[in-house]
Amino acid sequence: MEIRSKKSLLKEKDVGAIGIGAMIVFIAMVLVAGIAASVLIQTSGRLETKAMKSGQETIAEVATGMHVENILGLNKTGQGNISLLAIQVRPRAGSRGIDLSQTVVEISDSSTKNLFTYNQGNFTSTASIDGDIFAYIDGLTTYPYDNSTVFGIMVLEDADGSCVQANPVVNSGDHVLLTFNITHAFGGFEERVDVNGLVIAEEGSPGVISFTTPAAYNDAIVELQ
Repeated sequence: MEIRSKKSLLKEKDVGAIGIGAMIVFIAMVLVAGIAASVLIQTSGRLETKAMKSGQETIAEVATGMHVENILGLNKTGQGNISLLAIQVRPRAGSRGIDLSQTVVEISDSSTKNLFTYNQGNFTSTASIDGDIFAYIDGLTTYPYDNSTVFGIMVLEDADGSCVQANPVVNSGDHVLLTFNITHAFGGFEERVDVNGLVIAEEGSPGVISFTTPAAYNDAIVELQ
């Protein structure tokens, strides 16, 4: 009887040890799964944040940017070349606000390439425009406008008043002229010259400048695009 009792007791102890071992393994598996789940949640959160940021930047890159509407040049009487340019631009549809003070205009005449930046001294508000725009632009050709690669801004339409001299921001519905005296940079554009360039905003697609000057200058104001 004593021998049987001892055998039964040993079996019961073995069963208890196996149960404790299984519980320890189960708890360890739960802890490992919890840690793995925590890592996955953190990783997915970071990936979601990066994906949202990348998506917003992609949308801004595609939708935001400048559109070149028209380009005009002035051929002064007896000069025989274009000395002043007026490039009419607006933001693209769905574009964010664009700070023109951070915009660079690149222009090339196939032999020379120049970069133009905004100069506050050559800003003209809508209320100040009176009559011939080129006459007004010509009156602004003072240093540094006529001696360096800078451009001015002439505001045509700005309903919300966002485009001001110190911080010229254009948004939906705004139309402005970017004005250039190209005498210093190129010596003027003569006949049959291929001109290309870009209006490069801080973000988004650039506006494209592309035209060929006419074979002969018969008019003072020449539409180039």
